Amino acid sequence: MRILITGGAGFLGSHLCDKLLLAGHDVVCMDNLFTGCKGNIRHLLDHPYFEFVRHDVVDPFKVEVDRIYNLACPASPIHYQYNPIKTTKVSVLGAINCLGLAKRLNARVLQASTSEVYGDPLEHPQKESYWGHVNPIGSRSCYDEGKRCAETLFFDYHRQNRVDIRVVRIFNTYGPRMHPQDGRVVSNFIVQALRGEPITVYGDGSQTRSFCYVSDLIDGFIAMMEQDAVLGPINIGNPCEFTIRELAEKIISKVGGKSKLVYKPLPSDDPVQRKPDISLAQQHLHWQPKVPLDEGLDLTISYFRELLQH
Repeated sequence: MRILITGGAGFLGSHLCDKLLLAGHDVVCMDNLFTGCKGNIRHLLDHPYFEFVRHDVVDPFKVEVDRIYNLACPASPIHYQYNPIKTTKVSVLGAINCLGLAKRLNARVLQASTSEVYGDPLEHPQKESYWGHVNPIGSRSCYDEGKRCAETLFFDYHRQNRVDIRVVRIFNTYGPRMHPQDGRVVSNFIVQALRGEPITVYGDGSQTRSFCYVSDLIDGFIAMMEQDAVLGPINIGNPCEFTIRELAEKIISKVGGKSKLVYKPLPSDDPVQRKPDISLAQQHLHWQPKVPLDEGLDLTISYFRELLQH
């Protein structure tokens, strides 16, 4: 098949490009390189079945494809709060443009949504049936509400125009090709530990996250796209829960560093707990994560160690 990946030069998009090319598909990678990086796809530029298109999904586009993965959106607080209006536009107009294309081509389209649609959840772990606890006017709202609106558009295009949609909700994902300055907790801690700097923990470190290694997430995307039973939304994440302090201590011991923990105030609307209920993914996609945190961290640390040496 010929497959379009918007945000294809990003952390997740580039891994999805790799996996789909390996499976023998033609891949069109679309990215405006705001947070994506040509370095993530440099190894693919000479591949006969790979095509890179520099384009912003906020503007309409035409391309002939059989499948569309809509991954375009800044996904870390530093990046999505840098230009919040643009972030909302990417989520909403990007979804409209992908759905319009899918409607014209009669192509299946997958939306990469996020656990942020649950906000700071009052239900734990989070099931797909939970409607969330979200601040619509806070500093994170451009991302949370943008992604919620994108889900609305996907289901309305399906109901009104019979567009063949799939929606997944991504929980914290980590691995090689994360941006070292993207402000996400795993990359932050690893970079600080490798540089021997103090490790910045927001809040008291007792808040929890569940960390999914990138290869597991990509397998979940493809399993969701290639099944016909459910439209979603379906949670894709690792249900093993860790406190932020546990993560920091694990990384310091793996790096072999002497970094101390430094505590700073918790940012506004930062979720206290985050853990996916993945029963639907297990039931409908026969999917569950395979890579434990220790193994995934080792692979990610070795990527950043090499990156920081150059």
